[in-house]
Amino acid sequence: MKIGILKTGRPPNPAIPTFGTYPDMFMELLGRDAYDWATYAAEEGEYPAAPEDCDAYIVTGSAAGVYDDDPWIAQLMDFLRAAKGRAKLVGVCFGHQAMAQAFGGQVIKSPKGWGIGEHAYEVVSREPWMDASDPIRLPASHQDQVVTLPPGAEVIARSEFTPFAALAWRDQPAISMQPHPEFLPAYATALIEARRGKVYADDQADRAIASYGRPDDRARVGGWIRAFLAG
Repeated sequence: MKIGILKTGRPPNPAIPTFGTYPDMFMELLGRDAYDWATYAAEEGEYPAAPEDCDAYIVTGSAAGVYDDDPWIAQLMDFLRAAKGRAKLVGVCFGHQAMAQAFGGQVIKSPKGWGIGEHAYEVVSREPWMDASDPIRLPASHQDQVVTLPPGAEVIARSEFTPFAALAWRDQPAISMQPHPEFLPAYATALIEARRGKVYADDQADRAIASYGRPDDRARVGGWIRAFLAG
C-alpha cells in the first residue's frame, strides 16, 4: 500500500534530532518497511495531484486549531472532502479534529482546558480491526475537542475528559482518534517540559509526567491502525 502522510505541524525544533518529525513517528509506529510512504506538507499547501495517488492518508497533529482562518486549513478540509470514499483516512489529534470538522462536526477550544499526560479510554465499540475491547492508555496533548459528531461517524472510544476520543465513519473507510499512539513517552515528556511554565503550570506538568510510569497501548493501537489499513 502507498500511505500518504498529510503533515500539519512539527515538534519543537530541539526535539527533532532525537525523536524525528511527526511523519517519522508514524512510520516508526506502523513500520517503515511495511508501506510505500509519501509525505505532503499540508501546512505549506502541498498535496498529491489526486486523492487516488495514495491508498490511504494519515493526518498528523498540529499546534493549529481547525477553526483558525489560515488558508491552508481550508485547503486541508477541501482535500479531505475530496478524498472521501476514494482513499482510506486516519486522523490523529488535529487530524481527528480536522476530519470531524470537514465532514460536518464541530470542534472548539474546550473549557476543560489542556489534556496532557497518559489518559485511559473506554472502548465502546469493538471494530473488526481491533484485537479486543479492553480499555486503552495513550498519550494525550490537546486543548481542542470534537463536541458535535459529524454525520456518519460513531464514537468507538471515550473518556470522561474526551467523550469523542475516537471515531469510526460508517459512510466511508475512515477512523480518527484524539490521543497520540505515535508519541513515545519520552517525546511526550519532552514536549511537556518544553511547554512548562509557558502553556502548563508546574503542578499540571508534574502530574502529566508522572502518568507515564505505567505501560501503555501504543503498540496495540498501532496494530489496530495497520489492521484498518489492510482491511
